[in-house]
Amino acid sequence: MVMEKTDTLVIGAGQAGIALSEHLSQLDVPHLVLERQRIAERWRSERWDSLVCNGPAWHDRFPGLAIADVAADAFAAKEQVADYLEAYARHFKAPIRTGVEVTRVTRNSGRPGFTVETSAGLIEAQRVVAATGPFQRPLIPAILPEQPGITQLHSAAYRNPQQLPAGAVLVVGAGSSGVQIADELHRACKKVYLSVGPHDRPPRSYRQRDFCWWLGVLGQWDAQKVQPGREHVTIAVSGARGGHTVDFRRLAEQGITLLGMTRDYAQGVMRFQPDLAANIAAGDANYLALLDAADAYIERNGLDLPPEPQARLIGPDPACVSHPVLELDLAAAGITTVIWATGFAVDYSWLQVDTFDDKGKPVHQRGISAEPGVYFLGLPWLSRRGSSFIWGVWHDAKFIADHISTQRKYQAYHAPEPVAPASTATAPA
Repeated sequence: MVMEKTDTLVIGAGQAGIALSEHLSQLDVPHLVLERQRIAERWRSERWDSLVCNGPAWHDRFPGLAIADVAADAFAAKEQVADYLEAYARHFKAPIRTGVEVTRVTRNSGRPGFTVETSAGLIEAQRVVAATGPFQRPLIPAILPEQPGITQLHSAAYRNPQQLPAGAVLVVGAGSSGVQIADELHRACKKVYLSVGPHDRPPRSYRQRDFCWWLGVLGQWDAQKVQPGREHVTIAVSGARGGHTVDFRRLAEQGITLLGMTRDYAQGVMRFQPDLAANIAAGDANYLALLDAADAYIERNGLDLPPEPQARLIGPDPACVSHPVLELDLAAAGITTVIWATGFAVDYSWLQVDTFDDKGKPVHQRGISAEPGVYFLGLPWLSRRGSSFIWGVWHDAKFIADHISTQRKYQAYHAPEPVAPASTATAPA
């Protein structure tokens, strides 16, 4: 069988794969990007209809090209982001091949590189980059068994309120996805219950600056390690309806019933942890800490940004927080749908090389794996807090592309031919 060959094979044509392709092109590294569906497919078909970016357009983009038809301080819709990524790939003629699925990658024996099995044939590559991102396999906890009368779906399968059956909805998870879906369902006149776990709750904006700007000037996007105990803390922020600060108390006042973390289920009853008030309070503390850091930065640098004392006003706990519901009979509450906004897991079953720990997570340093020639890109905290954002992945991609280029130079080196020593023989007497 004829085998196609390339130096570097990039798997995935989302924001990570496109960013890396740009840097590899600038370094003249021969490469190919494979995508099993369309460019930026997850933005198109694996997000709800009304989704917009959680960061403004001036921030959530690559350098050198603005998002078309979106004001700098506005929040791009999911289709606009997908179109932008396609336009960016065309901008530098990225060598992307769509409709090709990678099914297996193995290291070659007795020679360098890897053999890659795809739906379109075999490819041999000296290097392989997994740029498939963190949103590969939706996670649904094994809490609620399938049963008649209850529709269960992950947030990745949610599209709009009209797809759900009549009845109340329980949304489990209060990061950005869970909060926005719960709010949308409530505005569609659904009765909504929202299970809230630990979370960060930044202000959408403060003293005329978006929180993305504040995290930038305060150096928080460049934080390199997750603080112990905060590995599973989500961020509750929204760009919906022009952008607003997420306020759980306000959601409760509007009619959403807040619950603690979902614990278990038995005999028709869902039970919740007694941690709701603590989770809300911790989110408030995170919110106020950012305001304090912003105020200190303004004073230290003498910036002329108007005070915003009303931002520090936090209302009283609503009844569902001060007197939390710990058990919920789903039938009695009229709940017919449970939406699990509980995150994703990675799936590298196709990458059969020695670079994973006992939990299946990739072992790497800034995306350079323990298996020489294998790289990862697009993962949260790959090198910093901002790694999974569009602008952050662009900078991580540059680091990996530079590493690949350097390795190519080493491998291209050939020692000079040895020079024969001058003869020292003497003529016979």
